[in-house]
Amino acid sequence: MREESERPLEISSEQTVREHVFHEITRSICPQCRRVVDAQVLVRDGAVVLRKRCPDHGWHEGLVSSDAEWHLDSLRYNKPGAIPYDFSTAVQEGCPRDCGLCPEHQQHTCIGVIEITSRCNLGCPTCFADSGMQHPDGSYDLTLSQVGAILDRLVETEGHPEVVQISGGEPTMHPQLLDILAMARERPISHVMLNTNGLRLASDPDLARELARYRPLIYLQFDGLRASTHEALRGRDLSEIKAQALERLAEAGLYTILVPTVVQGINDDEIGDILRHGLAHPTVVGVSYQPATFAGRCIGSQDPLDRVTLPDVLHALEEQTAGLFQVSDFFPVPCPHPSCSACTYAFIDGDQVTPIPRILNVDDYLDFVSNRSTPDLSAELEPVVEALWSMAAAMGSDETTDDLVCATCGLEVPTSLDPSHLKEHFFAIQVHGFMDEHTFDVKRAMKCCVHQLLPDGRAIPLCAYNNLGYREEVRKMLGSEQLLQPKSAEVMP
Repeated sequence: MREESERPLEISSEQTVREHVFHEITRSICPQCRRVVDAQVLVRDGAVVLRKRCPDHGWHEGLVSSDAEWHLDSLRYNKPGAIPYDFSTAVQEGCPRDCGLCPEHQQHTCIGVIEITSRCNLGCPTCFADSGMQHPDGSYDLTLSQVGAILDRLVETEGHPEVVQISGGEPTMHPQLLDILAMARERPISHVMLNTNGLRLASDPDLARELARYRPLIYLQFDGLRASTHEALRGRDLSEIKAQALERLAEAGLYTILVPTVVQGINDDEIGDILRHGLAHPTVVGVSYQPATFAGRCIGSQDPLDRVTLPDVLHALEEQTAGLFQVSDFFPVPCPHPSCSACTYAFIDGDQVTPIPRILNVDDYLDFVSNRSTPDLSAELEPVVEALWSMAAAMGSDETTDDLVCATCGLEVPTSLDPSHLKEHFFAIQVHGFMDEHTFDVKRAMKCCVHQLLPDGRAIPLCAYNNLGYREEVRKMLGSEQLLQPKSAEVMP
């Protein structure tokens, strides 16, 4: 006869089951005090939710992804990180308090962002950088010596940096913008990008021609085609200004990426229209959608459980373009954390649009977990596909165009195409989901490859910069003309 303790456990028929699946534990921050706390990653009702508890401010939840299947499947596309040649900060408090990069960061800098000014000629209701407003700490323009120091430090840590993105504020307000672009071109940097809202491009007929001397890829803020969209997100109707800016860029022969901030209930129904507008415009070579992040200034109720996430944009593209692009055409970008970004490319021939994943099995080359031992992979195509599905890929550049030509070698390309205009026959679509205080995940921050570059030599992951007080620290120091003092980095054992 068995002892009492050996009897089978009898479970009451009234016992309840949790309404979620516990996926993993990570670290996050409290949305109120920014304390680093433990966080649970939960799958609930087909979505992914981040749940955390602050000892002082209680429980908080934020929607990470509306599509749990997409999110979980994306984790297969996780590329081993590259180590920079040098680090700028030591490991003291642990991630994410030692940003700079510290030796524990898991990826080098694919895109180095330099905010050359905090000033802006708009005061948008939504702005993660909180630019264009009067701050008690003042505004700033970086000096040429500061920008030079940033660029030189980037070359020290990267050797041959891939991308520098000149940003702000509104960088066209900097009185020495052209000198800054010249300085970037003098360094061994593969690609230079310029973020802008387009106001000065539209009002100054000479600016685009002057920019063309330095051939930056233009990232143009472009939220939609309706006046109501611009008024809600930017405070005024910018429709004519955007059209004029695109015309000036086309005249100057500069390539452009449209960058919409997508906000639920405001322009999420324009996702397909923005894409069609880009496909039809001769200067536009891509669209980079960015679901709104609740950092800096943002409009609306800021309900962290009711928001646009990365897969929402993918599903909207399929629905609003009648399948011209499908969710299956997109793959996670493996160099940052794979749940951060997704992209695809297409070949354009008149009205014919052919997504590249429909002629090339991209999955074979990007699945770093399951398929790396797959035989018969093309040794020529493997580095090409990895270069295309990278944050550092720059549309309109010779390198990216060559890679796209190689990737489409199975496509019957019309012989009538003019080789000098081949770049204009390729198109990129990217969706990047930045984090805020509600969705901040330390493991994503540790793999970030988009870094804010500072005059003191630090390179801070962008989502950490926006959410952990780094931005406020820098604005205060630069606005009062104080020098930023770099932290010393330990030598790795």
